[in-house]
Amino acid sequence: MAGIIGIGGVFFKAPDPAATCDWYGRVLGIEFGEWGGAVFLPATAAAHPGAATVFAPFAADTEYFAPSAEPFMINLMVDDLDAVLVRCGEHGVGPLGAILDEANGRFAHVLDCDGRKVELWEPRPMAPA
Repeated sequence: MAGIIGIGGVFFKAPDPAATCDWYGRVLGIEFGEWGGAVFLPATAAAHPGAATVFAPFAADTEYFAPSAEPFMINLMVDDLDAVLVRCGEHGVGPLGAILDEANGRFAHVLDCDGRKVELWEPRPMAPA
């Protein structure tokens, strides 16, 4: 059967890719390879019940991505939202608004060095069906 099995990557333009990689490395702890990208293995996310990859178009007039002017937002799964936010704060990056505590996890939003909104998501284990 021919079908989509997941998201293979997130690729985007940046005014200075090296500076953007540096920001994500310093502020969020992402380890980049010499080739300029980072790989997140499915087994890492699988170790956190409730983690999943979401593909969802939003209405063209959504305000959810604000204050970014970009037509997309990056959602990164984290294993400890509080610790990631402490790391962000050490680099002068604070959350945009309140930390959201919802049925599927906790969320915080930050802006990256290029003004893109990044959603940080600590998944909550799903309740048994």
